[in-house]
Amino acid sequence: MIKVASYNIHKGIGLDRRRDPNRIIEVLREIDADIIALQEADRRFGAKACVIPLHALEEHSPWKAVPFSLRAGSMGWHGNVLLIRKESVVMDCEAIHLPALEPRGAVMADVRAGGTPIRVVGMHLDLSGLWRRRQAHAILAHVDSSTTRRPTVLMGDLNEWSVRAGCLRDFGRDYAFADTGPSFHVRRPVARLDRIMVSAGLRVAECGVHHSATARKASDHLPIWAMLEVK
Repeated sequence: MIKVASYNIHKGIGLDRRRDPNRIIEVLREIDADIIALQEADRRFGAKACVIPLHALEEHSPWKAVPFSLRAGSMGWHGNVLLIRKESVVMDCEAIHLPALEPRGAVMADVRAGGTPIRVVGMHLDLSGLWRRRQAHAILAHVDSSTTRRPTVLMGDLNEWSVRAGCLRDFGRDYAFADTGPSFHVRRPVARLDRIMVSAGLRVAECGVHHSATARKASDHLPIWAMLEVK
């Protein structure tokens, strides 16, 4: 079994309007996933450095960031970061450039977690439905173009408010959705903006939304998680 999680950390700014990366790490430790996709993990202005300092991740967590090395000070690409356990092995990784009106991107990595090879895509899609669908098509095409096939999990903040339409229909042709539940807004979760989707090579054994007291303060989204079994 592999536990995955997705979390829009809102640049580390909680409901108290304080930026607290240690609080984000505390939430991640509560979930204790093997692979984590973060969104909005970079600061908005200036050098756009990662919200969670590398030394804090190294000293206070069991994870390391997948090294995309595209921008100094950032762990990922356009705020998308993949974290894996320190003993896990990155076999391959790359950024996915997305069509967009505003800066958007996705990240992909092939990881050996607990001896199991798995492909992971982390994403944060556009506010516009038209651009979300274009981005979904770009991500699906990028994964399909890979010469190596692996069990694949896609996860992130899709920004999709509809129940079945829009980009959900595009992803749903090839991927099954984990029924995690609503994760936004943290004060009164009603929208399933955050999603975990798996290919035919994976089965969702269990999933949910993480509702701890710290998670209810740390961001405007609640994190979601799923236990995956490789078929």
